[in-house]
Amino acid sequence: MVRDWGYVGVAGFGGPPAHIALLRRLCVERRRWLDAGEFEDAIAACNLLPGPASTQLAVYCAWRVRGRAGALAGGLAFVVPGLAAVLALAAVFLARHPPAAVAGAAAGAGAGVAAVAVRAALGLVPASRARAASLARWLAYLAAGALAAALAGPWVVVVLLACGGAELTLAALRPRAFTLGSLAWVAFKVGALSYGGGFVIVPLMQGDAVHVHHWLTQTQFTTAVALGQVTPGPVMHTVAAVGYAAAGVGGGLFAAVIAFAPSFAFVLGGGRSFDALRRDARAQRFLAGAGPAAVGAILGSAVPLASALSEWWQFALLAAAAVALLSGRVGVVATLVALGAAGALIEGL
Repeated sequence: MVRDWGYVGVAGFGGPPAHIALLRRLCVERRRWLDAGEFEDAIAACNLLPGPASTQLAVYCAWRVRGRAGALAGGLAFVVPGLAAVLALAAVFLARHPPAAVAGAAAGAGAGVAAVAVRAALGLVPASRARAASLARWLAYLAAGALAAALAGPWVVVVLLACGGAELTLAALRPRAFTLGSLAWVAFKVGALSYGGGFVIVPLMQGDAVHVHHWLTQTQFTTAVALGQVTPGPVMHTVAAVGYAAAGVGGGLFAAVIAFAPSFAFVLGGGRSFDALRRDARAQRFLAGAGPAAVGAILGSAVPLASALSEWWQFALLAAAAVALLSGRVGVVATLVALGAAGALIEGL
């Protein structure tokens, strides 16, 4: 279990699509622990839960294979490799006075993060739109999430919950320590309230980490987001880099535990209810509101990420990243690594 799920955690560059493909190959095609229908149902059920869907899927598949002990062993094997990589890179890239080449690589990779956010949002649009009952409401929720992410920072969670609650209400009417405490709240929002996973965590963390608590500068925050992209495992590992900036290695581990705990709790405590949750009309209606708001939040997160750029060459790299990513010909990891190399070269000249 540790070997197989650890391989997914180490080789899973590219976020949820890569994780799902690796888990399907392992659990359905190679080991035949689950049949194709069961695996697709597990994906659908995990997408109904807040938090990182690919992490929940990894924990759920491990639970199906070896029960609760397997869920803990497999889930940790999936999460830990990327977590260790992010903390190690955070120690280098988020140092107070990094070498010029390191600072240039960070600035270069960070320049492309806004384009990555847009690409992530566009990839979620079809599924989100398919769930919506009303195009007008879907567009309204999308706009609300985008504006909240661009202008309200950490308060985007209120908008996500409000949009989900609004859709539930409409459906019902038709028939009838200060730093650790603050860090815990930020990590909890990321792990338990980030409907849509992935880049929804950016607006949830950005305002708190940069403007409220000043754990990171805006430039360092985009670097932290880039670290979550170029390392294996879930994008949510970015929260460990934020925790590292707030309280060192202990803070990074503390934030990761708080952020990932809900995913384990959802599966361990309610894995048997996933089929019922997937078929529940109220859960579907809630996501019909919260889902497009989450997509809008991801799109909106590109605004503060792009506005944080300060050098002319960073804007040039952002434009290059947008062309590469939105054309679909180049992956996220390859793009950010190339931008990092370009930034290091420019700073070194």
